[in-house]
Amino acid sequence: MVAVNGKPMFPCPVCTQAREVRITKKDKPYLICDPCGVQVFVRGPAGIEEFRRLLQHTNNEGLLTRLREMERLYRLACPQCGHEFWAEPKLIKTSVFDGGLKGFRCPKKNCDAIVPWEQTQ
Repeated sequence: MVAVNGKPMFPCPVCTQAREVRITKKDKPYLICDPCGVQVFVRGPAGIEEFRRLLQHTNNEGLLTRLREMERLYRLACPQCGHEFWAEPKLIKTSVFDGGLKGFRCPKKNCDAIVPWEQTQ
């Protein structure tokens, strides 16, 4: 993916927002996501080559689109406290009557809210 300024972009592994790929003085790629505090440095010839290949194949219809779709489906927001979290098996809340999926428990401490699972997702 290429930004308006012509520099390559790659998603942050935490928040999935596109970040500019920078190059060190020794010609090694890295990216920094200030909101997340994540720094990714690609080291070693094999890793650098694979990362560059991945950058060439990443486009608007590729990786970022898939990540956004995953986030739409599996990143939930608590209706009570507003905390955002990823749906994961340990947070599943089932019905005591029939064992059916009711939703996901908010993982935030002292919040007992359940985020209902929408069948349209």
